[in-house]
Amino acid sequence: MKKRTLGTTGLEVSALGLGCMGMTGVYGKGGDKAEMVKLLRDAHARGITFFDTAEAYGPFVNEELLGEALQPIRDEVVIATKFGFDIDLATGQRISGGTNSRPEHIRAVADAALKRLRTDRIDLFYQHRVDQNVPIEDVAGTIKDLMAEGKVKHYGLSEAGVQTIRRAHAVQPVTALQSEYSLFWRGPETELLPVLEELGIGFVPLTPLGAGFLTGKIDENTKFEEGDFRNAVPRFSTVARKANMALVEVIKTVAARKQATPAQVALAWLLAQKPWIVPIPGTTNLHRLEENIGAVDLMLNSEDLSEIGEEASKIEVQGERLPEAVLRMTGH
Repeated sequence: MKKRTLGTTGLEVSALGLGCMGMTGVYGKGGDKAEMVKLLRDAHARGITFFDTAEAYGPFVNEELLGEALQPIRDEVVIATKFGFDIDLATGQRISGGTNSRPEHIRAVADAALKRLRTDRIDLFYQHRVDQNVPIEDVAGTIKDLMAEGKVKHYGLSEAGVQTIRRAHAVQPVTALQSEYSLFWRGPETELLPVLEELGIGFVPLTPLGAGFLTGKIDENTKFEEGDFRNAVPRFSTVARKANMALVEVIKTVAARKQATPAQVALAWLLAQKPWIVPIPGTTNLHRLEENIGAVDLMLNSEDLSEIGEEASKIEVQGERLPEAVLRMTGH
C-alpha cells in the first residue's frame, strides 16, 4: 500500500483510508460485530493504516468497535475520531441535536474516546461540526492543550469553511480537513483546495464514492433499507438519481477502457487531484474493500483525467448533497 502525508505535521497514512461509520448503522442496520472486527483487521492486513470513526456514530458503538478490533495492532495504525455534537456522555443521548465544542466538553469527549478506543492517544481529533457558539480559537486552543498533554497527536476540522480554517490554523496548525468531495460533489475545488494547499493542510474526502452512487450499483429503481440516511437526501430522490446516472455513465466509459470498476475510477480520480488527498471510502464487505484498494494502483493518465473532467463538467448534478437541516450545520 502506498503512503501519503497529511499536512505539514508529518502524519503518514495509507493512501486510502477506511471510513467506519457504516459498520454500525447509517446505511441501514450495519454489520455483524464479529464480522466487522474481522473486516477491520483484514483491512490492516491489506495495507490500510488509517481508520475513521466518531463519538456520534452510534453514538459510541463505532469507537468501541474500533477499540476492540485495533487494540492488538494499535501501534501500526492511525485512528481518527471526532468531537463536537451535544451528546450526553453518560447515556449517549443527543441533548439538543446541536453542537457542543465548549472546552470542558471537548476534554470530556477526549477522555471518553480514549477509553472506548482502548488507547492512550487520539492520532487525529476532528471537530465534527463548527460550533457557532464557541470561538474557533477556543476550540483550537483546547486541542493544543490536549496535544501538550499527549492525549491528541493531530488536530482536524470537518465541514469547516475557509475563514474558520484560517482562524483555527493560526492558533494550532490543522493537519487535515475532512469534507465531502468526489465527482458527485466538486464544491471544494473553488475555494477550499487552494486554501488547504496554501496552508499545508491535508484533505480527507468523506463519501468519496458519492454514498455509493458512483459505484454504478445504484439507479432510480434502487430501494434503500429503512434507517438508511440516503432516504432523506435530496440527491438520492428517484428523480435526481435518474438524472444523475449521466455522471455514472462517464465513469463507466473510462472504467471499461482501463479494465477497472467505476468505483476504482472514481477513487483514482480523487487520488490524482492532489498528493495530499486521502479518501476514506466505507464498506462492510471484504470484496468491496479489496476493490477500493485496487484504486491506489490504478493510474489515470492526463487524457483519462481530461475526459472525466470535461464530460463531468457538462453534467449538473441534481439535488442537494445533504438534508437542509444538516447543511445548516456545516460551518460554511
